[in-house]
Amino acid sequence: MRPIRHVSRFALAFVPLALLPASALAMAAGMAPALAVLFPLAFLFGLVPLADWALGRDCHNAPDDDALENQLSFRLLTWLMVPAWLLHLAWSIHYVATLPMTWITAGLWIVSLGVVGGVAAINTAHELIHKSTRFEPLLGGLLLSSVIYAGFKVEHLRGHHVHVSTPRDTSSAFLGQSLYHFLPRALLGNALHAWQLEAGRLRGRGRMAWLWRNELMGWYGLSALLALSCGLAWGWKAVAAFVVQGFIAAITLEIINYIEHYGLQRRQLATGHYERVTHHHSWNAAQRLTNSMLFQLQRHADHHAHPRRRYQALRHYEDSPQLPAGYASMFVLALIPPLWRRVVDPRIHEWRHRQVQP
Repeated sequence: MRPIRHVSRFALAFVPLALLPASALAMAAGMAPALAVLFPLAFLFGLVPLADWALGRDCHNAPDDDALENQLSFRLLTWLMVPAWLLHLAWSIHYVATLPMTWITAGLWIVSLGVVGGVAAINTAHELIHKSTRFEPLLGGLLLSSVIYAGFKVEHLRGHHVHVSTPRDTSSAFLGQSLYHFLPRALLGNALHAWQLEAGRLRGRGRMAWLWRNELMGWYGLSALLALSCGLAWGWKAVAAFVVQGFIAAITLEIINYIEHYGLQRRQLATGHYERVTHHHSWNAAQRLTNSMLFQLQRHADHHAHPRRRYQALRHYEDSPQLPAGYASMFVLALIPPLWRRVVDPRIHEWRHRQVQP
């Protein structure tokens, strides 16, 4: 298969950026505004799960990982997401800040914008910050600054990937923990841990934490500059929209973290350390459509086993813990804790039983 044909399916990652413009067109055509702004959420969490079910799973692994790793066309897609998202963000904030809307319509618009940011901006940033080049992590930081969640760049790389599937990781939900108990712990804990990690890095070099060399100061300073730009261009409503969409994007990310690691634990060794991270310590999902829309993030088990591997080269492992549906479906399920536990907990018990078999 030619590389461009393989990569072309990841163009679906840009579909979420078309959802709010579609809502605007629907309102211009006479649809009730409150109904029109629900379209992005209905599409992502209604139509996509149905399409996921219809299109089935993709368990195919490419025979040549090195060729995929070096595929420029995939890199260009992730780089293109940066200007595409920033233009979408600016247009969306301008739209909600300058057009007459009820508070309900404006609120639903901003929620939809935040969810799209969590899906498109943060997911792409997640791919970029893992790379060893200087250019791509900068792009990832820019995306994270646009949703005011730059701490993810520090905590995810130096915290989450070190402590995943252990009690020390606030992004790994324990068995029986509801989403609503998990979210405050993840949002506050990850922000605090990011600061501690960066301050510790600077102290180790004999420098103070409250200086420009602190990576978080730079990225959050950029967030403040973006907020100020929105205010100067479109007023205080635009600043409020920018802040709230960032908060919703962060919540969206942490719900996905909940899905990716719920109930999975690494064994603690006699030394007190935990066993090495493998593809057994994160949930895998093979649904074809959502994997294409997320640059193949759902092969998350392999991502934690090989963090620098590019998304398009991630591999499916059938012996990884398997989610029963794609992220779009599991996102909705996580919002209903009794239903979530009824569906997911038996899979965890079954997986743990397999792990102890000879």
